[in-house]
Amino acid sequence: MSKLILSASADFANLALDELRQIDAGMRPTAQFEDGVYLVSLTTTFWHIAQAWQEQPPTFVRHICPVFETVPLERNSDDLIAIDSAVATQISALVEPELTFSVQTRIFGDLPYKRFDINQTISASVAAQSGAKIDVRAPQQILSIVCAAAANLTNGDETATAYIGLSLAAQNISDWAGGMRRFAREPDRISRAEFKLLEALEFFAIRLPERGVALDLGAAPGGWTRVLRQREQYVTAVDPGRLDRRLVSDKGIRHLRKTAEAYLADGPDRFDLIVNDMRIDARDSARIMVSYAPHLYRHGLAIMTLKLPERGRRNIIDHACKILGRAYTVCGIRHLFHNRSEVTVYLRPPKWY
Repeated sequence: MSKLILSASADFANLALDELRQIDAGMRPTAQFEDGVYLVSLTTTFWHIAQAWQEQPPTFVRHICPVFETVPLERNSDDLIAIDSAVATQISALVEPELTFSVQTRIFGDLPYKRFDINQTISASVAAQSGAKIDVRAPQQILSIVCAAAANLTNGDETATAYIGLSLAAQNISDWAGGMRRFAREPDRISRAEFKLLEALEFFAIRLPERGVALDLGAAPGGWTRVLRQREQYVTAVDPGRLDRRLVSDKGIRHLRKTAEAYLADGPDRFDLIVNDMRIDARDSARIMVSYAPHLYRHGLAIMTLKLPERGRRNIIDHACKILGRAYTVCGIRHLFHNRSEVTVYLRPPKWY
């Protein structure tokens, strides 16, 4: 029986499992390593799941990786020898020598070694046996190793096991282990919200217009505005609140201390890009974005977050997207690693060039 390891935010785990169930109705979670991380038995194959999600990425599933081999763990230093042996005999021959690779290890539970120990040992062995080059930053193929001391969901027994698989990076949804995308903490960072926009630009492969004109709705304290300015966008920041003092002297920023509704009534300019991270009901935020659609150039794009309550999230997302569909093409919806109780939506005008 084919198996994979699925990772999602703990708060959205049930929705992530539902996404998998839509492709494989007979799938069954058999172990839970931590909240949001499951070992899943499939009635189809990992490759079938991966292909479906390459064509239409899921909203809530953050990362998947296949399971080819399992190694019982004794919870001592001999485990590294056992893992290395299993990789050498069962996995290394499958590594494509012309493609770069990396080893990504995750450890769940109390085990006496670190990810670095496994990564270093296995990477050296695979490189020597396969001839493939190691590329940790942008690997084309990933050897996934998940070491977990976890309870079986069927019988409650706790065992420690290493789960090993090999796949192309693109098949894992994210090329970061577990989908946990990390960004460097810059000294001038204004807010954690900056990571959300950075991740959205990367995940949706958005290329901003050269020296574009952007509108940031609900801008204060200015995290998204700062990211846009770093990318040479001229920003109109709309928010009754104050922007961070470090942005005040930037001549590429125009701060209008008013609400999005008040600015709309004043007759806004037209923009290449509209972003919206306002803390309001998702459907109300969608209606505001629809109102601003005539002020987006036909070649333009929009990025927004939909804030979600604890209950009825799927229905609220569907309702908000139906509203957005009146004026935009919804190009992508994603619960990003840096999202909390929200999803990020990538929008375009119905026809763009």
